[in-house]
Amino acid sequence: MFKTLKNALKVKEIRSGLMFTFFILIIVRFGSMIPVPGLDTEAVKQYLETTLGDANNFLSSFTGGSFTQMSIFALNVTPYITSSIIMQLLTIAIPALEEMQKDGEDGRKKITAITRYLTIVLSVVESLGLAVGFDRGHYLTITGPMGYLLIIVTLTTGSAFVMWLGERVTDYGVGNGISIILLINIVSRMPSDFSDLYVKFVKDKDIVNAIIAAAIIIAVIVVTVVLVVLLQDGVRKVPVQYAQKVQGRRNVGGQSSHIPMKVNTSSVIPVIFASSILSLPSVFISLFNLNPSGVWSKILRGMNSNYWFNPNYPWASVGLIVYILLVFFFAYFYTSVTFNPMEIANNMKKSGGFIPGIRPGKPTQDYLNRILNYIVFIGAVGLIIVALIPVFFNGRFGANVSFGGTSLIIIVGVIIETIKQMESKMIVRNYSGFLTD
Repeated sequence: MFKTLKNALKVKEIRSGLMFTFFILIIVRFGSMIPVPGLDTEAVKQYLETTLGDANNFLSSFTGGSFTQMSIFALNVTPYITSSIIMQLLTIAIPALEEMQKDGEDGRKKITAITRYLTIVLSVVESLGLAVGFDRGHYLTITGPMGYLLIIVTLTTGSAFVMWLGERVTDYGVGNGISIILLINIVSRMPSDFSDLYVKFVKDKDIVNAIIAAAIIIAVIVVTVVLVVLLQDGVRKVPVQYAQKVQGRRNVGGQSSHIPMKVNTSSVIPVIFASSILSLPSVFISLFNLNPSGVWSKILRGMNSNYWFNPNYPWASVGLIVYILLVFFFAYFYTSVTFNPMEIANNMKKSGGFIPGIRPGKPTQDYLNRILNYIVFIGAVGLIIVALIPVFFNGRFGANVSFGGTSLIIIVGVIIETIKQMESKMIVRNYSGFLTD
């Protein structure tokens, strides 16, 4: 990685792209510190922590703390990410959008434009929901319709501006702009998290306990990162052989290839969806001023990941079981709508390809389905392990941090993808230089 970065800095185009990306990230971080006008931000911070629970850590990590501080970039890239996921699912479900996606560059531009509009709509809806909650809690310093309008316009504009900045990074910087902004948001919270861990487990402890605590913290982080890298890079290569044909006086075909099937086919989508669904009950209860008691109160508390591994809250195991089931469900669901074994089998048959030992057509489709079901299960288990490692140490030892397995998966994925893009640019530059000499 460091060798790639060193070589990339020698290329003027990449060096300029890195400087441009760095400049945009400074703007994003600066905007994350400017509070929304018309709000009691300290009271809002306490309100969000009480209402959202562990979901507040999730949003705080994805927005770089701007959501908790309720800055003008409070929504950040979350509406765009949500709209992108929705459009990806709708593209599979709606034939018109699927045709649009296959319609080359023009079709992709239209889908991108629809994604932008959907991002604005989601930003308005989320801003309105926050404004209603703030008004009920009496956190608005500007009351009435003007207070609502000020919050909606400020947060929606901030989200749209961050989306625009991300697209500029994609066009003129290095890597995918939205992913880079998400990466820097997550990383920006880490120094504070590490400082909290140091104060709680290392500071003012005797030397032996301090060393043991520091070693355990470092070991957990290293093991988690290694597991994430293995999960992200894990690929099952299905061999494919192409039949040899005679065209004129030449024999064509006969090459060997493979179908790369990633172990973590759905990336972090199942974890995001599962966490979002578990946070909905708390949001609705706060929104409608409900006051559950008895068994319902215990079940609601069990949905909060802070209690999952706490022995004092046995009801929390209900939330943990629901979370695991949701991750498995969304892993299989998302893979089923983004990976089509029947289409792959038909394309292989048309091009004269076959899997050694497997007949073309329906047998190939069934074979790919069996492999897919197996690797999706392995990937879901890996996702659950990575996601629950920080939750376990939080529940058992109170090691509360904003970043977790989901954040580490995003960090590793974005870094790997950005490095690959820089390597591709260097390869293209070398070819261009070779052709012009």
